[in-house]
Amino acid sequence: METLIPSHPTLRSLREAAADCKSCPLWENATQTVFGEGPLDATIMLIGEQPGNDEDLEGRPFVGPAGRLLDEALEEAGIDRGQVYVTNVVKHFKWQRQGKRRIHEKPKEREMQACKPWLEAEIAVLKPQLIVALGATAAQSLFGKQFRVTRQRGELMQSSLAPFVMATIHPSAILRAPDDQTRRSERQRFVEELKKAARLVARESSK
Repeated sequence: METLIPSHPTLRSLREAAADCKSCPLWENATQTVFGEGPLDATIMLIGEQPGNDEDLEGRPFVGPAGRLLDEALEEAGIDRGQVYVTNVVKHFKWQRQGKRRIHEKPKEREMQACKPWLEAEIAVLKPQLIVALGATAAQSLFGKQFRVTRQRGELMQSSLAPFVMATIHPSAILRAPDDQTRRSERQRFVEELKKAARLVARESSK
């Protein structure tokens, strides 16, 4: 696996190399590798679990329903999606078929570990000011299995990964909320957490 990472990586060279990754079996049923995207000077890096059906088909992260919700929340928080780097812990879509639909299936630990060098390389190239983990799988992959989004959601923490890190729910969790009231409240809390991220980055940039 390590040999796939270019010796002097850039986002472009990483994306090109990752297209040929077969370090775990997930590539066999995926349409393509879905690598991260965003500007090299992005100060905020958003990390989700894995691409979904729409992302697998289009080859870009966060372009399905959860991605559209993320775009709306970023806009409400005053964050330009074009200035944020978005990626996933796992770069291939893991799914199981239900009728005609391909349903998301949680990646296993060994699959996340196989993909981790790509994520570590993305972080090393970007050197973001703030990393936001979206969802429990992403948060535990980054911060350890003992991390609980339910307890530490929205807390700014210091980490070796970046000057600041934070975890919150994945936008898909908002879409799966059991009723409209819960969906609205979870969405508003999500937006407030993104506003917190925006204020932090603005404050650090002004120093």
